[in-house]
Amino acid sequence: MRIPRDVLVDDVGRIRSLLERVAENNIDHVCVGDHVSFNGGQGFDGIVQAAVLAAAHPDLPVHIAVYLLPLRHPVLVARQLSTLAAVAPGRITFGVGVGGEDRHEVEITGVDPKTRGARMDESLRALRQLLAGETVSMHGRFFDFEDARVLPPPDPAIPILVGGRSDAAFMRAATLGDGWLGIWMSPDRFAAAVSRIDDYARDAHRSWQPQHTLHTWCGLAPERRVARRVLAASMESLYRTPFERFERYSPFGEPAEVARELAEYLPTTRRINVIVEAPDVGYGIDAVGEVRRLLVDDASRMSQNA
Repeated sequence: MRIPRDVLVDDVGRIRSLLERVAENNIDHVCVGDHVSFNGGQGFDGIVQAAVLAAAHPDLPVHIAVYLLPLRHPVLVARQLSTLAAVAPGRITFGVGVGGEDRHEVEITGVDPKTRGARMDESLRALRQLLAGETVSMHGRFFDFEDARVLPPPDPAIPILVGGRSDAAFMRAATLGDGWLGIWMSPDRFAAAVSRIDDYARDAHRSWQPQHTLHTWCGLAPERRVARRVLAASMESLYRTPFERFERYSPFGEPAEVARELAEYLPTTRRINVIVEAPDVGYGIDAVGEVRRLLVDDASRMSQNA
């Protein structure tokens, strides 16, 4: 589950207490986002967020989803990830995306929004080699450096998931990622995207066990109307867009209702990042724990009937 934005600027003691509650609910991992200056200045740095959470709890894995990699230099990102992996080995999953809902956010970092995809490809190639401990020279369209090396390489390796809903993003996930991160898709469209990505990976002769993951906003409350209200308020505040645009892809209600909708994705993936909005953060954590329990039961029944 994603830790709410307001909690991440709270007292570290409260963060630690909430993470303990997450672990008590058997929630598999926590998730953080990333923005430089979104829709007027909103955002947090995803790697810094991940470092705070990894330090605040000794066991919980942390997913970064998604980090706007085209806005950064791959050598610097490799160093940050190497440092983070040294203190939280095996607990980091790195999701990347091109962003773009706010073109101004991209422009103020000195990046032409039209080049985001090409920058991502170039950066990902360099980053994967650097995180493997290789000496890397790149003389590309966007990055130019000689004999870069970042040690120690993360051990175990950090999985890199690629977000996006375009065919270019699917190809990028298949050839440069360890899996795909999908958001705002129906179960059928999500399954079709996974099938296409796996086809691309086979065509590229990749031998992999992809970590395809659903990234989804959810509203959780004892009453459905309250769940919708808190979810709509948060999403509209962040995206400056009417909630109706996202509503069909964003489950809301009490835990059993949300679990029923998310269960439709289980034939395709058992990996889900829940971006939860709830009237109270404690209730939200407990409710996500209940959603997880219900989904685990559903997945177990599917396996028995397969």
